Amino acid sequence: MAENEQERAPQGIDVTKPSVSRVYDFILGGKDNFEIDRKIAQMALTVAPDAPEAARANREFLRRSVRYLTRDAGIRQFLDIGSGLPTQGNVHEIAQAIAPGTPVVYVDHDPIVLVHGRAMLAVNATTTVVEADIREPEKIIGNPEVGRLIDFSRPVGLLLFAILHHLADEDDPAGLVRTLMENLAPGSHVAISHFHNPGQAHPEVSEQAFAAEKIFNETLGTGRWRTREEILSYFDGLELLEPGLVPLPEWRPEPDDSAVPGITYHTFVGGVARKP
Repeated sequence: MAENEQERAPQGIDVTKPSVSRVYDFILGGKDNFEIDRKIAQMALTVAPDAPEAARANREFLRRSVRYLTRDAGIRQFLDIGSGLPTQGNVHEIAQAIAPGTPVVYVDHDPIVLVHGRAMLAVNATTTVVEADIREPEKIIGNPEVGRLIDFSRPVGLLLFAILHHLADEDDPAGLVRTLMENLAPGSHVAISHFHNPGQAHPEVSEQAFAAEKIFNETLGTGRWRTREEILSYFDGLELLEPGLVPLPEWRPEPDDSAVPGITYHTFVGGVARKP
């Protein structure tokens, strides 16, 4: 962006501080980012040059899981927490293409997501975006704008894509997932994607994960590549669907998938589970 990007930034947006949403946006090839975001992204790319492929794999996992939840599991309302900036293949576009009118609520704590999301959704009566923090789950569940579209007496598709790894251990991400699911009706589903450190199973990948984690914590403030056991704890008490917790391209692949991650293949995993 030009030197006057500060003037062209939406009101209240500090372009001197990096944003997780905008860093992801740049890695995905988007244009809603600033110099500081590109700088952090480039640092990450020196450690993980195939990060754009991993980001695309995450978007493709989102697409497949939302298709499954809408088409096969019969989910007719979605709560997407940590939604990030709008990009191609948003949840409401995927779900409403299968079941028109499916309510979708996007939740993010980054104010720039609110700005872009509301502009995009101005003509969509069954979709909205809310500014809130996953670390305060009761406020999300009790938000009047969320309640306007989401009927918590009916099954909900809870989407937690690439957000829990930006929570510190002391934030108790497993506890936050548990609190959210406790407030959802039986038959609800949760889909999660998360940075993964495979440890000694893949030493080279594990080394890269530690290096990337160091960059994220020094620049964005958060970023945890957790073990398989730690990530599996998010699904405690739920029915983890086949094929379980796997590298993103392995979760029910479809012919139109294109992402082919390299070393990061084992550092980004996901799964979908059902509340009995």
